[in-house]
Amino acid sequence: MKSYEVNFDGLVGPTHNYGGLSYGNVASQSNSQQSSNPKEAALQGLAKMKALMDMGFQQGVLAPQERPDVAALRRLGFAGSDAEVIQQAAKEAMPLLVASCSASSMWVANAATVSPSADTADGRVHFTAANLNCKYHRSIEHPTTSRVLAAMFADSKHFAHHSALPAVAQFGDEGAANHTRFCRAYGEAGVEFFVFGRSAFDTRYPAPQRYPARQTLEASRAVARLHGLKEEGVVYAQQNPSVIDQGVFHNDVIAVGNGEVLFYHEDAFLETDKMLAELTSKLAKVGGKFQAVCVPRSAVTVDDAVRSYLFNSQLLSRADGSMLLIVPEECRSNERVWQYLQSLTGSGGVIREVKVFDLKQSMQNGGGPACLRLRVALNETELAAVNPGVIMTAPLYESLTQWVERHYRDRMTENDLADPQLLLECRAALDELTQILKLGAVYPFQIN
Repeated sequence: MKSYEVNFDGLVGPTHNYGGLSYGNVASQSNSQQSSNPKEAALQGLAKMKALMDMGFQQGVLAPQERPDVAALRRLGFAGSDAEVIQQAAKEAMPLLVASCSASSMWVANAATVSPSADTADGRVHFTAANLNCKYHRSIEHPTTSRVLAAMFADSKHFAHHSALPAVAQFGDEGAANHTRFCRAYGEAGVEFFVFGRSAFDTRYPAPQRYPARQTLEASRAVARLHGLKEEGVVYAQQNPSVIDQGVFHNDVIAVGNGEVLFYHEDAFLETDKMLAELTSKLAKVGGKFQAVCVPRSAVTVDDAVRSYLFNSQLLSRADGSMLLIVPEECRSNERVWQYLQSLTGSGGVIREVKVFDLKQSMQNGGGPACLRLRVALNETELAAVNPGVIMTAPLYESLTQWVERHYRDRMTENDLADPQLLLECRAALDELTQILKLGAVYPFQIN
C-alpha cells in the first residue's frame, strides 16, 4: 500500500496583523505595530500550496480561526453586544483586543502533534491539539483547532483525536513545531522525535534565562502516552537553552527532519552525540538508516539561522530518493546562508535542490515555510478517508484565491482591529469558507 506525507498548510486569516505578541520570537517583536497586508499574506500562502501540489506532493489546507474572538473577551469581563465588547476592549485594554484578533493559527505546525498509524498501539492516526499555554493569544486556539481537525479527519476507524493537555505551564505543548518523525517509508514504523526546552518537575535539566522554554518534557511524554507509542519508537531530546535565549523559540527554527534525515544546526541540542546515537540505533531496529546533516556554526551562526529561518524550511522527499528544501526568500538575502546552501546542494549529499518562496508577510510575524504546515503521514486508505474538501486541487486553489480576493483587506493596523465591522467581515468569510472546504459548523458563531 502506498503512503504519503501530506502537508496541510494553514490558510492565513482575515485579521493577519503585526501585534508583536510573541515574546521570544525576534521577528514578531521587531515588526510590531507595522501595517500588515492580510490579502497578500493569504495569497502568498496559497501560492506555496499550489506550487507544492504542482510538483507532485500531496497538499491540503487547514482553515483559520474566528477573529476577533469575542467570546474570549467576554470571559475577561467585557460585556454588551459584539460591537460593544470590541469597542470597550479597544478603549480599556487594547492589548487584549490585539490578542483576540491574532491570526497566529496560520502557523499550523503548532496546531497539533500527529502520530501515524504505523507507530500507534491501535493502528490509527492520532492527533493531540496543542494547548499553546505559553502565550495567551495562542492558548485560545485549541477548541476551534480540535473541531476543525475532527471535521477534516472524521472517520473514527482511521483517526483518533485527543483534547489538549492541561492548560498549565508544566504541560506547555507547542505541537509539531517540536516534533519530528524519522522513518524509512511513511507507511512503515518509525521513530518519533520529541524536543523539549525544559522539564517542569526535574531540576536536573537546565532552562533558558532570557526567553521562555515553551515545550516541557512532561508534555512530550504525555502526548507519546496518549498516542500509544512504544518506548523503542520514541527519542526525547533537549533544546540547547542558549539558543532559546537567542530567539529559537521552537525546535523547527533550528532543525528539520524528514524520512531518515535530520538537518540541524551544530548548537541546536544538548548532548547531541548521545541523541544521534539513540536515533541511529532505534531507527535501525525498524529498518532505517539515520542520516545527520549538521550545519556548523562556522558557516551559519545561530543569529543567521534565526534571521533567515534556514531551518524553518520544508524538507521533502522526491521520487528518486533525493530531498528538496523549501526555504523563504530571506535565506537568499543572507549571504552566509545562501553560500552554505549552494555548497550543500553541490556536495552530492541527500539534499539536492533548494526552492525559494516569498513568504514575507508570514516571515515578518515570525513564521516560515515549516511553521505554515502540519505534516500528516497517511497510507492510501487513510488518505481516501480524509475530508476531500480540504485536499488541494487546481479548482480548490482557484476557489480559495477568489475567496481571498473577495473578503480580505489589503491593509491592517492596530486601529483597524477596533472596527466592529471587521468581525462581520471575518464571519462572512469563514461561513463561506466552511462551505468551500465542506467542514460543516466548526466556528462558535455557527454553533451557538
